[in-house]
Amino acid sequence: MDSHAIFETIGIAFEFVGVAALAIGFIVSLVLALSVWIRTGNGSTAFRTLRESFGGTILLGLELLVAADLVKTVTSSPTLTDAIVLGIIVVIRTILSFSLQVEIDGVAPWRRALVTGPEVLARAARKATATAARGTTNGTPEA
Repeated sequence: MDSHAIFETIGIAFEFVGVAALAIGFIVSLVLALSVWIRTGNGSTAFRTLRESFGGTILLGLELLVAADLVKTVTSSPTLTDAIVLGIIVVIRTILSFSLQVEIDGVAPWRRALVTGPEVLARAARKATATAARGTTNGTPEA
């Protein structure tokens, strides 16, 4: 078996794993959403769980399919047309990944620091301090 056949097989394997990840991830996402719905009885929370978990699955699948395209293009005798097609595929999948990540997180990556980590803790501390200074708890005056 020559190296070209080996790399072609690797590319096909990446495609298979990418599609399998999408299929299995969809089933796992449905199971998670159903368990949240049964446990909480809240359809909105279950839908959000389904959306977030399947969004992550799609991101993983896209990454694996991009890897398959890269392996296939690099190992074949690439022409300018092949390189342009690969570039277009990568750009489209990158835009899809970016928009999915924004949709899942609810915030653009450059604004993520405002909704995670130290900024959230600082905001919570400021709110607690302001609430204590007003002498209120949950919007009602303390007795």
